[in-house]
Amino acid sequence: MLKAVAISAYKTGLTVGIAGLAQVVMAACLLAPVSATARQVESAPGSSIIALAEMPKEARRTYALIKDGGPFAHDKDGSVFGNRERLLPRARRGYYLEYTVRTPGARNRGARRIVCGGPPRVPDACYYTNDHYTSFREIKE
Repeated sequence: MLKAVAISAYKTGLTVGIAGLAQVVMAACLLAPVSATARQVESAPGSSIIALAEMPKEARRTYALIKDGGPFAHDKDGSVFGNRERLLPRARRGYYLEYTVRTPGARNRGARRIVCGGPPRVPDACYYTNDHYTSFREIKE
């Protein structure tokens, strides 16, 4: 916002001294939105919600392991999820971690995952996908 004000002032030929610059900075600070909590996470756009009780038993077990800090069956569990699909709310790199949900009969890790954002044992929000990141459902306890 401050950059926009400065560009606008430059384009209109407005010249300001130190006092004028201080007023512009103060106005920008007053007009900037303030977050009630820094860790609040919005629901993912287009995502639905799934109750923990509605999830498959394997997903409930993985969710409990996340809250307990492990141990996890796969080396990639707890690794950074990049959100390249942009289906989850935007966050800094490293914010989201992914965990494998066991798929009975699968010879590999399968398509089911839980992705959590925030501190590992007390995440801000967790999302379940059963289609390898094509869609997500926010988990509610």
